[in-house]
Amino acid sequence: MVPLEKLAQITERFEYIEARMAQGGGDIAALGREYAELRPVVAQIAEYRGLREALSETEAMLDDPEMRALAEEELSRLRARIPQVEDALRLALLPRDAADSRPAILEIRPGTGGEEAALFAADLMRMYQRHAEASGWRWDVIEESLTELGGIRELVVAIRGEGVFARLKYESGVHRVQRVPSTESGGRIHTSAATVAVLPEALEVDVKIDPGDLRIDTMRASGAGGQHVNTTDSAVRITHVPTGIVVTSSEKSQHRNREIAMEVLRTRLFDMERSRMEGERSADRRAQVGSGDRSERIRTYNFPQGRLTDHRINLTLYKLDQVMQGDLAEIIDALVAEDQAARLAEMER
Repeated sequence: MVPLEKLAQITERFEYIEARMAQGGGDIAALGREYAELRPVVAQIAEYRGLREALSETEAMLDDPEMRALAEEELSRLRARIPQVEDALRLALLPRDAADSRPAILEIRPGTGGEEAALFAADLMRMYQRHAEASGWRWDVIEESLTELGGIRELVVAIRGEGVFARLKYESGVHRVQRVPSTESGGRIHTSAATVAVLPEALEVDVKIDPGDLRIDTMRASGAGGQHVNTTDSAVRITHVPTGIVVTSSEKSQHRNREIAMEVLRTRLFDMERSRMEGERSADRRAQVGSGDRSERIRTYNFPQGRLTDHRINLTLYKLDQVMQGDLAEIIDALVAEDQAARLAEMER
């Protein structure tokens, strides 16, 4: 049963925000964000209430012999519709991750497997880039270091657009690949891995950084395939001394590099704080979808069999070619649904 008192509170809050915005009072930006978040919830509440009222009115028509047949037909339709609307309303009432609307910082690094792991990391990069393009998102490379064979040593990308973090946050973890490397003459299948981290982009108000905690170095970009190799001395490396986090940026403008590096640093510190708070709220959250636990293998890409398996939800798809072309919708939709189901079960305990 949907809690009617909670529905009334949400509707009252929405009407209050609407009135404040019409008057032009308060923090308009903050009110606008809350208004946008509540509007679809209130629309769902209105539909639910409308159905309940229609159900009561139609039940009253059963006492009229002339209207009874029509009422029974309408009651059948309403009773079938109400559970669907209730389910949609429960989902709308789930606490939102405040970071869902944020842009994301995507980081990819090779794991075990040497050059093959670096090549697989490059394949993952292309997979996510194609998915971003298909989704209408913007893809901005912050830092890229390549191997001589075109593999990735490290990639940091900012992805901006509608619902980026909400969709990509489930990609954090260890991705394992099983395939015959192009350098393998004996045709043996090798297993290697790459790590993916998806972090919500932080705002300055989220994280306060003491300038005294920073060590900033200017250097020349270097390494096979690195961005702007031997073209600039403006690359910037910032070390956050208390945590040991190191970020770099290698654009041509030293001033812009400092801005980019600080954005990435804020994002990583914000993610650390989110992870700490998440761990305090639920000791067993690591077992749930979207926990961001990067210590465990989340997915296997088996090229000889054309098979992809997401181990968190026991999902196996035999469409690896399409997935590597950026078709991630089916996987992400399944992960979102599993996450919603887990949170609904937790909310209703």
